[in-house]
Amino acid sequence: MRSLLPKDRPALVLAPMQDVTDLPFMRLVAEYGGPDIFVTEYFRVTPDSRLDGNILKSITENETGIPVFAQMIGQDIPALVRNAKALEKYPVAGIDLNLGCPAPVVCRKDAGGGLLRQPERVDEILRALRDTVEGRFTVKCRVGFTDKSEFPRLLEVFQKHAINGLTVHGRTVRDAYKTAVHPECVAMAVQAMPCPVIANGNVVDVPTGVAYLRQTGAAGLMLGRGAIRHPWLFENLRAHWEGRPAAVRTGRDMLAYIQKLYEVTAAFHPRFETNPHVHKMKRYMVFITTGIAEGQFEHRIRRVLSEPEFFAACYEYLDNDEPLPVRPPASSGVFCGFAELK
Repeated sequence: MRSLLPKDRPALVLAPMQDVTDLPFMRLVAEYGGPDIFVTEYFRVTPDSRLDGNILKSITENETGIPVFAQMIGQDIPALVRNAKALEKYPVAGIDLNLGCPAPVVCRKDAGGGLLRQPERVDEILRALRDTVEGRFTVKCRVGFTDKSEFPRLLEVFQKHAINGLTVHGRTVRDAYKTAVHPECVAMAVQAMPCPVIANGNVVDVPTGVAYLRQTGAAGLMLGRGAIRHPWLFENLRAHWEGRPAAVRTGRDMLAYIQKLYEVTAAFHPRFETNPHVHKMKRYMVFITTGIAEGQFEHRIRRVLSEPEFFAACYEYLDNDEPLPVRPPASSGVFCGFAELK
């Protein structure tokens, strides 16, 4: 993985978010500067699963030039091995294993973050996949299932296998997205692992990203919800490291982004229907609206049902030259616990 990382600054990676960071979003965020590396939405792996065709398009139809890792989630070893072999037939930068998804439906099946309750099982899976994957093999995890005190044991498991990269979301599975991150755990991984470690979790602006890196010594940042909210975040971080000023973004800048996002995601679906697509857009808008008009925009957008209602709300709150809030309120139910510069 080191060969994919910039040599003169920390790496920037787009976090995989199911039903959100699909091919249309990848294409659009690349227009705004984009990350150095993409990771697909996870391929669900079960004994009888097949590779998801829409997620495959993030690999086969991705003309951005940005390397793409294919992420898998599951716990059946023969199926994981079979799917890893199948994915390596495509132009992937590597295979990534999801050990961090906190969704209850996933954890109940002992997949994603649910596997962190079973370090011995993780050991078996990593051994099988490392023996199978011919190229780069990376892991994305959390710092434990219930408590961060579980993390040292997990690191012992990760150290046993020659993984090429480790992304650490600095919360436990039980934390979900409700707490501050634990940068000391990411720093522990940086010290313990011979491979690059990427820090993930609640980077919403340049100061939170810089603080996370200073506190951890990580090789880079993985951005998810913060990049959905502000697609300029990747470029703003690059500008900071290069000593360049970053442009101040306004309501109209955000309005233009939302219009493009609506168009590119609509074009991706051959059976496009307006009202269901408005529902799809709400997956993005829950992050975008945070902190704008003291919650009034979010309240309004949650209740729209049609395309005219959707854009009427966007124009009402964004058709202006007022600077966008750089950071969402810490009390937000979507973002919380921001790291501060030290």
